Amino acid sequence: MKYLALISALAAVIAVVACAQKPSDPNVESFKAKGGTVDIACINHGSISISYKDYLIQIDPVKADEYEASPKADVILITHEHGDHYNKDVIASLSKDDTRVIANGKVHDMLGYGEVMANGDRTEAGKGIVIEATPAYNTTEGREQFHPKGNGNGYLFTVGGLRVFVSGDSEDIEEYAQLKDIDVAFLSANQPYTMTVEQCIHAAKVINPKVLVPYHLGNTDMQAIKDGLEGTGIEVRLHETLR
Repeated sequence: MKYLALISALAAVIAVVACAQKPSDPNVESFKAKGGTVDIACINHGSISISYKDYLIQIDPVKADEYEASPKADVILITHEHGDHYNKDVIASLSKDDTRVIANGKVHDMLGYGEVMANGDRTEAGKGIVIEATPAYNTTEGREQFHPKGNGNGYLFTVGGLRVFVSGDSEDIEEYAQLKDIDVAFLSANQPYTMTVEQCIHAAKVINPKVLVPYHLGNTDMQAIKDGLEGTGIEVRLHETLR
């Protein structure tokens, strides 16, 4: 009996240790903020979420199977109307009665409800979160038709003092020089539709975030972005889920 008791005790200890050492989700980036932790999930391509004090923001949710276990969102933000950023059925599945759906004008017209944010607009959400809409557009000759100036949005979030910038579909634009004190930046790099590797590196140097997460990647060589920012003091974190 003593041996059985000892074995049971050892098994319990092993179980506790194993539980304590269980790794966290490698595709969730966590950051300290005032009063809590900001968790940013790198879901797929251009889809990410921000969670703070049980308040959930979904950005460009598209693939239904990625959200089967997800709780309903408090806010859903859509950058623009392209199919890899906008899916009305997924928006509906993630919505509850008081979910705020915020988008650019074209998505609002296609969806038939929600709130419109244009470049430069600002709104407040729950838990003291501030959301600002930023420009997102192409500048290279021959690419302007992909994302015309004034249509799509990027979004800047201030969450518990943490400033998180999500570029949306954009090239390296002059307005990035106006972004200040950015803690985390998600910059799209998927030529010819968004930034080239070189543009992403330059944009990161202009914005100068503490942490850069390249996203919306497609076949982009994201390691080249990391290598190009070596020695700048910008920490680059790479996620294959964001291809």
